[in-house]
Amino acid sequence: MTEIKKNLSSKKLANLAVKLGEAKLSKTDALVVETGIYTGRSPEDRFIVKNPASQSEINWGKVNQPIDAKIYKGLKTKVEDYFKDLKTVYQTDVWAAADQNDRIHVRVFSEYAYQALFVQHILRPGNKKELEHGTPDLTIWVAPELKANPKAHGVNSEAFIALNLEQKTVLIGGTKYAGEIKKSVFSYLNYILPLKHVFPMHCSANVGKSGDSALYFGLSGTGKTTLSSDLERKLVGDDEHGWSDRGIYNFEGGCYAKCINLSREKEPQIFEAIRDGAVVENVVMDTKGNLDFDDGSLAENTRVAYPLNYISNYLSSGRAAHPKNIIFLTADATGVLPAVSKLDPKESIYFFLSGYTSKLAGTERGVKEPKPTFSACFGGPFMPRRPEVYAKLLQDKLLKHKPNVYLVNTGWFGGAYGVGQRISIQETRAIVKAILSKEMEKAEFVKEPIFNLSIPKKLKGVGEAVLNPMLGWASSEEYRQAAGKLKNQFVENAQKLEIKLDNE
Repeated sequence: MTEIKKNLSSKKLANLAVKLGEAKLSKTDALVVETGIYTGRSPEDRFIVKNPASQSEINWGKVNQPIDAKIYKGLKTKVEDYFKDLKTVYQTDVWAAADQNDRIHVRVFSEYAYQALFVQHILRPGNKKELEHGTPDLTIWVAPELKANPKAHGVNSEAFIALNLEQKTVLIGGTKYAGEIKKSVFSYLNYILPLKHVFPMHCSANVGKSGDSALYFGLSGTGKTTLSSDLERKLVGDDEHGWSDRGIYNFEGGCYAKCINLSREKEPQIFEAIRDGAVVENVVMDTKGNLDFDDGSLAENTRVAYPLNYISNYLSSGRAAHPKNIIFLTADATGVLPAVSKLDPKESIYFFLSGYTSKLAGTERGVKEPKPTFSACFGGPFMPRRPEVYAKLLQDKLLKHKPNVYLVNTGWFGGAYGVGQRISIQETRAIVKAILSKEMEKAEFVKEPIFNLSIPKKLKGVGEAVLNPMLGWASSEEYRQAAGKLKNQFVENAQKLEIKLDNE
């Protein structure tokens, strides 16, 4: 008979994970796990059930792949039967969203103890008795050892992530990558919150001593976690937030940070958080328990999950005022975008809808080197509704609260990937500091010739060839050709979206 272990303490879950061989302990008592062939999200294996109540509201396509309700029912039966045969199942009850007006009760049934620990780290804790006896708003089953048969179960591979928005359930099987759990919660919130006129955002956030909050939008690999971890500001959250009429709030209660090439010098807060039960994925460890963050042999997309209270200057409430500054982050591998550009409201919506970056190695299966990509709203893989729904919400917030908006490139300059250099974290931090301290507003801005973006002529701590990318290329003509090519890709992407907002 299956034993359901409900809401065990973090310490008990960590001890069980080690005892059962799910994880090993590092020198700092972090749990180190390997996720096998799935070391990142598997977008081709993610589906949304095509229900009558929601099918007209979903942006169907390669991202939001439809799955028939009958196929989902068969998968669910298979998952339920699988869990009945397990000796132990872990139940974890948590909240998602720090604002009590918008929060949801999430219940996760997991096969592994370390996955239950991951959920505890990533989402928000609450009264155990209240949660255990409450009715969940979203229920997730996580069975990584249960592999699907594509022909028999109507999916694409042995892995599957299936969301049923009508039934408020998610099935995850065949993959150990824990990021699928958090992104399923994010996808569900991205579906329901616009109905309350709340703008759900794939961004990190922090707040200064004066209460001035800042948002950092960006896909994986652009630096939003790193840049929001600032010793001079309190961290609201590192990945997912809502913006309501009351201000901004974190969806989560923890961080899921990249570890590749991590160092104490460059990212001290993240480095120090890898301790006491933090869940580390696919980082190579030696026999003495030392972690080698520079070794990407298991995966480029190495990760660590830890609760926000492992960061000394986190904001415990998870809530902050309306943002004064918004930063769109892109890791441009073509080497043509300026390091920083100031955007007007119309440009802000354009770049938000474009969601341009270079998909970096390891963030998804099969990505080995930077690849230009457009992901609408800087979170296309997690946005069930059409992009204009989220863009309209942003437009309303920009018109009402009038924050400064900047496009910051954390990618390459002086040439494309393989030829140019990556913009240093020190220079990017200098740019962000200038934005947050209002020094940026004092700079003299000029227009660059290809994208017609406003860029500062000079900025303390940042090279002129970084600020003005044309100066760093060996040939201005080569730069113009490369920049023109990228600009055409922006135009083509915008034409595909076929979006027109009010007041444009």
